[in-house]
Amino acid sequence: MGLFSFLGSLFGKAPETGAASKKGVQEPNLRSLEDFVMYVSKLLVDHPDEVNVKTVASENGKVIQIACRADDRGKIIGKRGKTIIALRSLVSGAAGRIKDRVSVEVLDEEGGVKA
Repeated sequence: MGLFSFLGSLFGKAPETGAASKKGVQEPNLRSLEDFVMYVSKLLVDHPDEVNVKTVASENGKVIQIACRADDRGKIIGKRGKTIIALRSLVSGAAGRIKDRVSVEVLDEEGGVKA
């Protein structure tokens, strides 16, 4: 599946008519959101092989946690937090399509929340 069809399955696309409209399009799920966060995170950092993403349950839904090297955390968070805010917005919007609440956190070395 290409990037655009992957994003289309997460965020929806204009309705099409005919049998071809359902061909190759999967419904978004928590795993595809986790894969999306992993994909974006690995593109942002200098050491993509050291990025780990996992999902945990919380009181308010699910949390996708990003763990990476200390010197790469700033690249995921971005200046004034703009990158992580954008990533959270995309994940939150896609999570609405699967009728779930999903947030994204960047972890520090001790496993606590950095941003």
